Amino acid sequence: MSGLQLLWFILIAVLFSGFFFLEGFDFGVGMAVQSLTHNENEKDQIVATIGPVWDGNEVWLITAGGALFASYPFWYATLFSGYYLILFTILAGLIIRGVSFEFRKNVPAKRKQFWNWTLSIGSLIVPFFFGVMFISMIQGMPIDANGNMSATFGDYINLFSIVGGVAMVLLSYLHGLNYIALKTTGPIRDRAKNYAKFLYGILYIGLVAFAVLMYFETDFFRLHFATTLTLLVLMVVLTVIANVAVMKDAEITTFVASGSTFVALVALIFTGMFPRVMISSISSKYDLLITNSSSSPYTLKIMSYTAIMFLPLVLAYIAWTYYIFRRRVKHAPVLETK
Repeated sequence: MSGLQLLWFILIAVLFSGFFFLEGFDFGVGMAVQSLTHNENEKDQIVATIGPVWDGNEVWLITAGGALFASYPFWYATLFSGYYLILFTILAGLIIRGVSFEFRKNVPAKRKQFWNWTLSIGSLIVPFFFGVMFISMIQGMPIDANGNMSATFGDYINLFSIVGGVAMVLLSYLHGLNYIALKTTGPIRDRAKNYAKFLYGILYIGLVAFAVLMYFETDFFRLHFATTLTLLVLMVVLTVIANVAVMKDAEITTFVASGSTFVALVALIFTGMFPRVMISSISSKYDLLITNSSSSPYTLKIMSYTAIMFLPLVLAYIAWTYYIFRRRVKHAPVLETK
């Protein structure tokens, strides 16, 4: 395994980590539009918290997909062909979610509720099916010697993958609540904190179930016992930190801890797969490895130079964007009509 192959494996993990950290709270805010608010003013208030940044956050996913295609074409081919329907569902969720921002802003008031629902539903679909995809992937899928996946419904949808999907939804929702508490004023801010305090109790149960199923359904503990246990413990510790912080109204700490839980989860998945990129349930000799799934050394070298030149500029622009829109979105009271 070359240094460039390892570097791009790590960079893809970093890109997915950045996507879930940033887009995770986007999904949570989208779900909160229908579940947290009491009136249209509050819906507008929390949508305004992500209005300037949601589309920029999705660029992380596009970049991760592009990097995967260019650096690991065999991994990309097996993943995207084998998970075609799930990825199509994710794309549909992203589309209905994306158009909802514009339509809910421009349609007559009586039709606005429909687009509020599509925003919430799309924001739920995407993290759920990402959870299903990644968890079924680490369980192992029926991949043959040619890298073709011939999976059945039960390979995709099973107890562990459903738990993974629900966990992603819950993590996203909590991350969104923490972001709302950080970025708003008024009743919606207090309500977001109260919801989060309750849901952290449920998340603890989910983390225990996730760890138990990971022990029985994957080979992570057998192959990477120390790193798997460490990262699972880290996820629990980050959850405790976020839970305690929300109790103490330490909003920045809560938000950073909930977002870091996503980073720990992605690290758990990638370190558990290493040095594999796709796991075959047929035979371990059909596993796709970092060494036999990557592009040529020359391609990886050119990509590395490009990343070194442009990545600092992209990160600086993202940081500048969040700095510009750092202020809280104020509560607009509902005016009573006589």
